[in-house]
Amino acid sequence: MRPLRFVAVGDSLTAGVGDPAGDGWRGWAALLADGLAEEPASVEFTNLAVSGAQTRDVLERQTPVGLELRPDLVSVVVGVNDTLRRTFDIHAVAARLDRVYAAFTGRGAVLLTACLPDPGAMLGLPGALARPLTRRQRAVNAVVHALSERYGVVHLHADAGGWVTDRAMWSADRLHPGERGHRQLALRFHALLAEAGLATGTAPSPEPDSPAPTRSASLWWLATAGTGWVARRCTDLLPHLLTLAADDLRHHARGTGSRLDLRASASVSAALAALSVPERPEPETA
Repeated sequence: MRPLRFVAVGDSLTAGVGDPAGDGWRGWAALLADGLAEEPASVEFTNLAVSGAQTRDVLERQTPVGLELRPDLVSVVVGVNDTLRRTFDIHAVAARLDRVYAAFTGRGAVLLTACLPDPGAMLGLPGALARPLTRRQRAVNAVVHALSERYGVVHLHADAGGWVTDRAMWSADRLHPGERGHRQLALRFHALLAEAGLATGTAPSPEPDSPAPTRSASLWWLATAGTGWVARRCTDLLPHLLTLAADDLRHHARGTGSRLDLRASASVSAALAALSVPERPEPETA
């Protein structure tokens, strides 16, 4: 009997940023892999997630490699980096995710997906700067919700709840979970899989096995690795975000802010309507 094959695709969240292990990262997917079967050695786990990845990277680079591994279980958690780019296009995001979901489920794999917290709120940005990012993340979450239902996947609502506002769950950059947050994600995914009879091992512990980083260590991380991240986002996103914020302020001054929300909702509906309906096998007749 071959081992259970679990493949994770996505961005820095799935790559494990915020949950250090040796010279690298561990993360929720690795923690989950240890609890999928009674004998952890009977699970083959491959993490293809890359920090900074967008839906295009998952579709074009990670999915082909993942398919070659013939996985039984695949996690697809991605989209935040798309919202942090000036080129954000919900139609393109929906089309790419649809192709990724179809590719893996078409090979018989069980899919794990999640909707994610709003990066504008997590970063504590002022209202006019945060609201455009909120609309984008809501749009991505709406697409993930719809496609998760369409393909019958195991879906985690990770965009709300006490864990989102609990600072103990998050790393110094406020965008990535710390070890406690990664454990919370693994624990919640494990519960969904166990309920579906797809996880038979011991659930991950919610308690960290390493001490939380000191304040000085967190500040050092932000001053080194974090600085590069901020610099890249500032050159790509910030000028465009300022334009979006100015438009948001004009609408709120006129009392027409709801139009921006309606426009975002209409874009999601149009993006989903443009997708082809997946073919279903015809029922057998007696």
